[in-house]
Amino acid sequence: MEPAPPAPSGRPRVAVLVADDRPPGMDGIERLADVRYVREPDLAPALKDADVLFMWDFWSEALAGAWPDGGGPGWVHIASAGVDRLLFPALVEGRTAVTNSRGIFDEPIAEYVLGLVHCFAKDLHTTLRLQAERRWRHRETERVAGARALVVGTGPIGRAIGRRLAAAGMRVGGVGRTARPGDPDLGDVLPMDGLHGALAGADYVVLAAPLTGATRGMIDAAALARMRPTGRLINVGRGPLVVEDDLVAALRAGTIAGAALDVFVDEPLPAPSPLWDLPGVIVSPHMSGDVAGWRDDLVRLFADNLDRHRHGRPLRNVVDKRLGYVRAPDPSDPSDPQRDDQRGQR
Repeated sequence: MEPAPPAPSGRPRVAVLVADDRPPGMDGIERLADVRYVREPDLAPALKDADVLFMWDFWSEALAGAWPDGGGPGWVHIASAGVDRLLFPALVEGRTAVTNSRGIFDEPIAEYVLGLVHCFAKDLHTTLRLQAERRWRHRETERVAGARALVVGTGPIGRAIGRRLAAAGMRVGGVGRTARPGDPDLGDVLPMDGLHGALAGADYVVLAAPLTGATRGMIDAAALARMRPTGRLINVGRGPLVVEDDLVAALRAGTIAGAALDVFVDEPLPAPSPLWDLPGVIVSPHMSGDVAGWRDDLVRLFADNLDRHRHGRPLRNVVDKRLGYVRAPDPSDPSDPQRDDQRGQR
Protein backbone atom coordinates (compact mmCIF):
# COMPACT_ATOMS: atom_id res chain seq x y z
CA MET A 1 0.00 0.00 0.00
CA GLU A 2 1.52 3.30 -1.10
CA PRO A 3 0.38 6.83 -0.22
CA ALA A 4 -1.20 9.07 -2.83
CA PRO A 5 1.15 11.06 -5.06
CA PRO A 6 2.19 14.51 -3.90
CA ALA A 7 0.50 17.70 -5.07
CA PRO A 8 0.95 18.70 -8.73
CA SER A 9 3.49 21.34 -7.73
CA GLY A 10 5.74 18.58 -6.43
CA ARG A 11 5.40 19.92 -2.91
CA PRO A 12 3.25 17.59 -0.79
CA ARG A 13 0.56 19.29 1.23
CA VAL A 14 1.05 18.29 4.86
CA ALA A 15 -1.52 18.93 7.56
CA VAL A 16 -0.06 18.75 11.08
CA LEU A 17 -2.57 18.19 13.87
CA VAL A 18 -1.36 20.00 16.99
CA ALA A 19 -2.71 20.74 20.47
CA ASP A 20 -0.70 22.92 22.85
CA ASP A 21 2.64 22.74 21.09
CA ARG A 22 4.04 22.45 17.59
CA PRO A 23 6.65 19.86 16.68
CA PRO A 24 10.21 21.23 16.92
CA GLY A 25 12.70 21.35 14.09
CA MET A 26 10.18 21.60 11.25
CA ASP A 27 12.20 24.09 9.19
CA GLY A 28 13.57 21.47 6.82
CA ILE A 29 10.15 19.95 6.29
CA GLU A 30 8.62 23.36 5.64
CA ARG A 31 11.18 23.96 2.88
CA LEU A 32 10.10 20.79 1.08
CA ALA A 33 6.35 20.73 1.71
CA ASP A 34 3.39 23.04 2.10
CA VAL A 35 2.76 22.65 5.84
CA ARG A 36 -0.43 23.69 7.57
CA TYR A 37 -0.73 23.48 11.35
CA VAL A 38 -4.29 22.83 12.51
CA ARG A 39 -6.14 22.13 15.73
CA GLU A 40 -9.09 19.80 16.08
CA PRO A 41 -11.82 22.32 15.07
CA ASP A 42 -10.04 22.97 11.74
CA LEU A 43 -9.06 19.39 11.00
CA ALA A 44 -11.94 18.44 8.71
CA PRO A 45 -11.40 21.17 6.07
CA ALA A 46 -7.63 20.63 6.20
CA LEU A 47 -8.02 16.93 5.41
CA LYS A 48 -9.84 17.66 2.16
CA ASP A 49 -6.76 19.32 0.66
CA ALA A 50 -3.94 17.42 2.34
CA ASP A 51 -1.79 14.72 0.81
CA VAL A 52 -0.34 13.81 4.22
CA LEU A 53 -1.54 14.08 7.81
CA PHE A 54 1.08 14.20 10.56
CA MET A 55 -0.73 13.50 13.83
CA TRP A 56 1.58 15.29 16.22
CA ASP A 57 -1.29 15.37 18.71
CA PHE A 58 -1.37 11.60 19.02
CA TRP A 59 -3.85 11.83 21.90
CA SER A 60 -6.54 13.25 19.66
CA GLU A 61 -9.61 11.18 18.89
CA ALA A 62 -10.96 13.69 16.38
CA LEU A 63 -9.81 12.03 13.17
CA ALA A 64 -12.72 9.64 12.73
CA GLY A 65 -15.26 12.45 12.97
CA ALA A 66 -13.29 14.74 10.66
CA TRP A 67 -12.51 12.14 7.97
CA PRO A 68 -13.94 13.17 4.56
CA ASP A 69 -16.69 10.99 3.11
CA GLY A 70 -14.74 10.54 -0.11
CA GLY A 71 -11.53 9.54 1.62
CA GLY A 72 -8.80 11.61 3.20
CA PRO A 73 -5.05 12.01 2.69
CA GLY A 74 -3.18 9.15 1.09
CA TRP A 75 -0.87 8.83 4.07
CA VAL A 76 -1.35 9.35 7.82
CA HIS A 77 1.63 9.30 10.20
CA ILE A 78 1.16 9.33 13.97
CA ALA A 79 3.77 10.47 16.49
CA SER A 80 3.36 7.35 18.61
CA ALA A 81 3.52 3.61 18.11
CA GLY A 82 -0.05 3.04 19.25
CA VAL A 83 -2.50 3.42 16.36
CA ASP A 84 -5.73 2.35 18.04
CA ARG A 85 -7.15 5.88 17.67
CA LEU A 86 -6.72 5.66 13.89
CA LEU A 87 -8.31 2.34 13.11
CA PHE A 88 -11.86 3.45 12.41
CA PRO A 89 -13.67 1.67 9.53
CA ALA A 90 -13.37 4.37 6.84
CA LEU A 91 -9.60 4.57 7.25
CA VAL A 92 -9.07 0.83 7.63
CA GLU A 93 -11.13 0.03 4.56
CA GLY A 94 -9.72 2.86 2.43
CA ARG A 95 -6.46 3.21 0.54
CA THR A 96 -4.74 5.48 3.04
CA ALA A 97 -1.37 4.25 4.29
CA VAL A 98 -0.78 4.48 8.04
CA THR A 99 2.67 4.67 9.60
CA ASN A 100 3.66 4.98 13.22
CA SER A 101 6.69 6.08 15.23
CA ARG A 102 8.12 2.71 16.05
CA GLY A 103 11.85 3.13 16.43
CA ILE A 104 11.96 5.82 19.10
CA PHE A 105 10.97 4.66 22.55
CA ASP A 106 11.93 1.05 23.18
CA GLU A 107 15.21 1.51 25.07
CA PRO A 108 13.90 4.29 27.35
CA ILE A 109 10.83 2.19 28.17
CA ALA A 110 13.00 -0.86 28.83
CA GLU A 111 15.13 1.19 31.22
CA TYR A 112 11.98 2.40 32.94
CA VAL A 113 10.67 -1.14 33.39
CA LEU A 114 13.99 -2.28 34.84
CA GLY A 115 13.84 0.66 37.25
CA LEU A 116 10.35 -0.38 38.34
CA VAL A 117 11.50 -3.95 38.94
CA HIS A 118 14.32 -2.67 41.15
CA CYS A 119 11.91 -0.32 42.92
CA PHE A 120 9.64 -3.22 43.83
CA ALA A 121 12.43 -5.66 44.72
CA LYS A 122 14.25 -3.15 46.92
CA ASP A 123 11.02 -1.64 48.31
CA LEU A 124 12.16 1.85 47.32
CA HIS A 125 8.63 3.24 47.18
CA THR A 126 8.18 2.30 50.83
CA THR A 127 11.56 3.80 51.72
CA LEU A 128 10.56 7.14 50.18
CA ARG A 129 7.24 7.08 52.01
CA LEU A 130 8.90 6.34 55.33
CA GLN A 131 11.49 9.05 54.72
CA ALA A 132 8.71 11.58 54.14
CA GLU A 133 7.23 10.46 57.47
CA ARG A 134 10.68 10.60 59.18
CA ARG A 135 10.30 6.95 60.20
CA TRP A 136 13.24 4.52 60.56
CA ARG A 137 12.05 0.97 59.77
CA HIS A 138 14.52 -1.69 58.74
CA ARG A 139 13.33 -4.30 56.20
CA GLU A 140 14.76 -7.13 54.16
CA THR A 141 14.42 -6.86 50.38
CA GLU A 142 14.36 -9.21 47.40
CA ARG A 143 16.90 -10.25 44.81
CA VAL A 144 16.34 -9.24 41.21
CA ALA A 145 18.68 -11.87 39.81
CA GLY A 146 16.85 -15.14 39.44
CA ALA A 147 13.36 -13.63 39.50
CA ARG A 148 11.02 -14.63 36.67
CA ALA A 149 9.62 -12.03 34.27
CA LEU A 150 6.87 -12.63 31.71
CA VAL A 151 6.83 -10.03 28.92
CA VAL A 152 3.49 -9.86 27.11
CA GLY A 153 4.08 -8.39 23.66
CA THR A 154 6.98 -9.35 21.40
CA GLY A 155 7.45 -6.18 19.37
CA PRO A 156 10.54 -3.98 19.67
CA ILE A 157 9.53 -2.61 23.07
CA GLY A 158 8.94 -6.07 24.48
CA ARG A 159 12.23 -7.27 23.05
CA ALA A 160 14.16 -4.38 24.55
CA ILE A 161 12.53 -5.07 27.90
CA GLY A 162 13.46 -8.73 27.67
CA ARG A 163 17.09 -7.90 26.95
CA ARG A 164 17.33 -5.45 29.87
CA LEU A 165 15.74 -7.81 32.36
CA ALA A 166 17.85 -10.75 31.23
CA ALA A 167 20.99 -8.63 31.55
CA ALA A 168 20.00 -8.00 35.19
CA GLY A 169 19.97 -11.73 35.80
CA MET A 170 16.25 -12.33 35.51
CA ARG A 171 14.74 -15.38 33.84
CA VAL A 172 12.63 -14.04 30.98
CA GLY A 173 9.78 -15.57 29.01
CA GLY A 174 7.33 -14.06 26.56
CA VAL A 175 3.79 -14.21 25.26
CA GLY A 176 3.07 -13.12 21.70
CA ARG A 177 0.98 -13.80 18.64
CA THR A 178 2.81 -17.02 17.82
CA ALA A 179 4.84 -19.54 19.81
CA ARG A 180 8.59 -19.32 19.37
CA PRO A 181 10.93 -21.40 21.53
CA GLY A 182 14.41 -20.13 22.26
CA ASP A 183 13.88 -16.54 21.23
CA PRO A 184 17.15 -14.60 21.65
CA ASP A 185 15.48 -11.74 23.56
CA LEU A 186 12.50 -13.35 25.25
CA GLY A 187 13.38 -16.98 25.80
CA ASP A 188 10.45 -19.30 25.19
CA VAL A 189 7.56 -17.32 23.69
CA LEU A 190 4.07 -18.75 24.17
CA PRO A 191 1.04 -17.91 22.03
CA MET A 192 -1.59 -15.58 23.48
CA ASP A 193 -3.86 -18.47 24.40
CA GLY A 194 -1.10 -19.65 26.72
CA LEU A 195 -1.14 -16.43 28.76
CA HIS A 196 -3.10 -17.74 31.74
CA GLY A 197 -0.88 -20.78 32.06
CA ALA A 198 2.25 -18.63 32.03
CA LEU A 199 1.07 -16.11 34.62
CA ALA A 200 1.44 -18.49 37.55
CA GLY A 201 5.19 -18.81 37.03
CA ALA A 202 6.01 -15.09 36.90
CA ASP A 203 7.23 -12.78 39.64
CA TYR A 204 6.76 -9.81 37.28
CA VAL A 205 4.24 -9.59 34.44
CA VAL A 206 5.14 -6.80 32.02
CA LEU A 207 2.54 -5.63 29.49
CA ALA A 208 4.02 -4.22 26.28
CA ALA A 209 1.41 -5.38 23.79
CA PRO A 210 -0.50 -3.17 21.33
CA LEU A 211 -4.17 -2.52 21.96
CA THR A 212 -6.22 -4.67 19.60
CA GLY A 213 -9.49 -6.52 19.79
CA ALA A 214 -7.60 -9.58 20.99
CA THR A 215 -5.65 -7.80 23.75
CA ARG A 216 -8.26 -5.42 25.16
CA GLY A 217 -9.09 -6.46 28.71
CA MET A 218 -6.77 -9.47 28.64
CA ILE A 219 -5.70 -8.85 32.26
CA ASP A 220 -9.03 -9.38 33.98
CA ALA A 221 -10.12 -11.09 37.18
CA ALA A 222 -9.46 -14.54 35.75
CA ALA A 223 -5.94 -13.59 34.63
CA LEU A 224 -5.12 -11.88 37.92
CA ALA A 225 -6.29 -14.94 39.83
CA ARG A 226 -3.61 -16.97 38.02
CA MET A 227 -0.79 -14.70 39.20
CA ARG A 228 1.28 -15.34 42.30
CA PRO A 229 0.28 -13.55 45.52
CA THR A 230 3.82 -12.14 45.46
CA GLY A 231 3.59 -11.16 41.78
CA ARG A 232 3.64 -7.62 40.41
CA LEU A 233 2.03 -6.27 37.27
CA ILE A 234 3.78 -3.60 35.17
CA ASN A 235 1.84 -1.96 32.33
CA VAL A 236 3.70 0.21 29.80
CA GLY A 237 1.50 -0.82 26.88
CA ARG A 238 -2.02 0.60 26.83
CA GLY A 239 -4.41 1.19 29.71
CA PRO A 240 -7.30 -0.89 28.33
CA LEU A 241 -5.14 -4.02 28.32
CA VAL A 242 -6.16 -4.18 31.99
CA VAL A 243 -9.66 -4.26 33.45
CA GLU A 244 -8.97 -1.64 36.10
CA ASP A 245 -11.85 -2.54 38.41
CA ASP A 246 -10.62 -6.14 38.48
CA LEU A 247 -7.09 -4.95 39.23
CA VAL A 248 -8.28 -2.78 42.12
CA ALA A 249 -10.22 -5.73 43.54
CA ALA A 250 -7.19 -8.02 43.21
CA LEU A 251 -4.90 -5.52 44.94
CA ARG A 252 -7.35 -4.99 47.78
CA ALA A 253 -7.76 -8.74 48.24
CA GLY A 254 -4.03 -9.43 48.14
CA THR A 255 -4.40 -11.58 45.03
CA ILE A 256 -1.23 -9.90 43.76
CA ALA A 257 1.39 -7.90 45.63
CA GLY A 258 1.54 -4.74 43.55
CA ALA A 259 1.27 -2.94 40.22
CA ALA A 260 3.22 -0.23 38.40
CA LEU A 261 1.04 1.53 35.87
CA ASP A 262 2.22 4.06 33.32
CA VAL A 263 -0.94 3.91 31.19
CA PHE A 264 -4.62 3.98 32.10
CA VAL A 265 -8.06 3.64 30.58
CA ASP A 266 -8.68 7.35 31.26
CA GLU A 267 -5.74 9.74 31.11
CA PRO A 268 -5.00 11.75 33.14
CA LEU A 269 -5.95 9.23 35.81
CA PRO A 270 -9.00 10.75 37.56
CA ALA A 271 -8.40 12.00 41.08
CA PRO A 272 -11.09 9.71 42.62
CA SER A 273 -9.41 6.57 41.27
CA PRO A 274 -8.43 4.19 44.10
CA LEU A 275 -5.23 3.38 42.21
CA TRP A 276 -3.69 6.59 43.55
CA ASP A 277 -3.80 5.39 47.16
CA LEU A 278 -3.61 1.61 47.11
CA PRO A 279 -0.49 0.24 48.81
CA GLY A 280 1.93 -1.43 46.44
CA VAL A 281 0.84 0.66 43.47
CA ILE A 282 3.13 2.98 41.52
CA VAL A 283 1.34 5.50 39.26
CA SER A 284 3.23 7.43 36.58
CA PRO A 285 1.72 9.81 34.00
CA HIS A 286 2.42 7.98 30.71
CA MET A 287 6.07 9.00 30.75
CA SER A 288 8.02 5.74 30.54
CA GLY A 289 9.48 6.53 27.11
CA ASP A 290 9.75 10.30 27.34
CA VAL A 291 13.44 11.10 27.65
CA ALA A 292 15.23 14.29 26.65
CA GLY A 293 15.15 14.73 22.88
CA TRP A 294 12.21 12.44 22.13
CA ARG A 295 10.22 15.13 20.31
CA ASP A 296 13.15 15.85 17.97
CA ASP A 297 13.47 12.12 17.27
CA LEU A 298 9.80 11.95 16.34
CA VAL A 299 10.19 14.78 13.84
CA ARG A 300 13.31 13.22 12.33
CA LEU A 301 11.45 9.97 11.76
CA PHE A 302 8.59 11.77 10.03
CA ALA A 303 11.04 13.79 7.93
CA ASP A 304 12.73 10.61 6.75
CA ASN A 305 9.40 9.09 5.78
CA LEU A 306 8.35 12.30 4.04
CA ASP A 307 11.54 12.16 1.98
CA ARG A 308 10.68 8.58 1.05
CA HIS A 309 7.17 9.68 0.11
CA ARG A 310 8.46 12.48 -2.12
CA HIS A 311 10.82 10.14 -3.97
CA GLY A 312 8.45 7.20 -4.32
CA ARG A 313 10.38 4.95 -1.93
CA PRO A 314 8.71 2.49 0.49
CA LEU A 315 7.69 4.01 3.80
CA ARG A 316 9.03 2.83 7.15
CA ASN A 317 6.73 1.51 9.87
CA VAL A 318 3.73 0.78 7.66
CA VAL A 319 0.93 -0.47 9.88
CA ASP A 320 -1.18 -3.46 8.91
CA LYS A 321 -4.49 -1.73 9.46
CA ARG A 322 -6.41 -4.98 9.84
CA LEU A 323 -4.14 -6.14 12.65
CA GLY A 324 -3.22 -2.78 14.22
CA TYR A 325 0.56 -3.10 14.27
CA VAL A 326 3.62 -2.95 12.02
CA ARG A 327 4.41 -6.28 10.44
CA ALA A 328 7.63 -8.01 11.39
CA PRO A 329 10.59 -7.20 9.10
CA ASP A 330 11.90 -9.76 6.63
CA PRO A 331 15.40 -10.59 7.90
CA SER A 332 16.36 -12.02 4.52
CA ASP A 333 15.54 -8.81 2.63
CA PRO A 334 18.10 -6.02 3.19
CA SER A 335 15.89 -3.59 1.25
CA ASP A 336 12.94 -4.05 3.62
CA PRO A 337 12.34 -0.56 5.10
CA GLN A 338 10.97 -2.14 8.28
CA ARG A 339 14.55 -3.19 9.06
CA ASP A 340 15.88 0.36 8.94
CA ASP A 341 15.26 1.11 12.58
CA GLN A 342 14.23 -1.57 15.04
CA ARG A 343 14.83 0.62 18.09
CA GLY A 344 11.28 0.48 19.35
CA GLN A 345 7.88 2.01 19.66
CA ARG A 346 5.56 3.87 22.00
